[in-house]
Amino acid sequence: MEPIVPRRIKKESFLKILMSSFFRKREGIEHRPQFPKLKPGQICLTWVGHASFLLQTPRHNILIDPNWANWMLIIRRLKKAGIALDALPSIDLVLVTHAHFDHLNKKTLRTIAKKQPIVVPRGVKSLVQGLGFEKIVEMNWWEKIEIDGTEITFTPAKHWGARMLTDFHRGYGGYCIKFDGRTVYHCGDTAYFEKFPEIGQRLKPEVVLMPIGAYDPPSGRDVHINPEKAVQAFQELGGKIMVPMHFGTYRMSYEPLHEPAYRLIMAAKKRGILSSVRFLNEGIPTLF
Repeated sequence: MEPIVPRRIKKESFLKILMSSFFRKREGIEHRPQFPKLKPGQICLTWVGHASFLLQTPRHNILIDPNWANWMLIIRRLKKAGIALDALPSIDLVLVTHAHFDHLNKKTLRTIAKKQPIVVPRGVKSLVQGLGFEKIVEMNWWEKIEIDGTEITFTPAKHWGARMLTDFHRGYGGYCIKFDGRTVYHCGDTAYFEKFPEIGQRLKPEVVLMPIGAYDPPSGRDVHINPEKAVQAFQELGGKIMVPMHFGTYRMSYEPLHEPAYRLIMAAKKRGILSSVRFLNEGIPTLF
């Protein structure tokens, strides 16, 4: 682990960190995968990168926080999106956890919108209107809806939802998705907080898509969970499989790109749950 550096010194160097990424070769492969034909009871997850996933069931293709952007203002994407946009299957439903630029990318949403429904937190509807979605559903924490046999619960998180500095009315959270006896929980962006045991008790998530990066931001705010707390939260949720996300795609924080995965492996090993951690390769469909 890196030594603790005074925040005033770190602030002087963060611009250099961003600028160094401008000249770094973008890594990864943009795949055109052959998606499997699923049997009853199977689900398939394909990590696009960052917090973006394609979740497939025998009946649905669901995109969560789709973001194919190569730039977010001055932050450059350092790993290619794992799936070519035009290689996606027909998308039945889109879920967006909050309005931050790395989770709600309007250009991507406009490209994939084909008159299907989109689900967003309260106060976010205005940002996705006119992009081409047939129906926009806004949700508050613990609200539950059913769309084409899929049960979706919007869950609490410790984060914030503002798109701009004054957007305090916009919500944020995660999604627990249940279909045919299987449960996938996308935590959204969150720091560690006391609601994880309650979420586990109420929703009993099986596969947990858990953020592990951007835990040392220039602001110093406690808004992203670190790997050690991610392991603790996963155990409190009672999940069976942890799929790490929100690392290695954009340099949004002081920690090196490789550090979150390394610290997660060490923390999971220490707590005896390393066999429950499944790292996914971007663009490779994985059956669960």
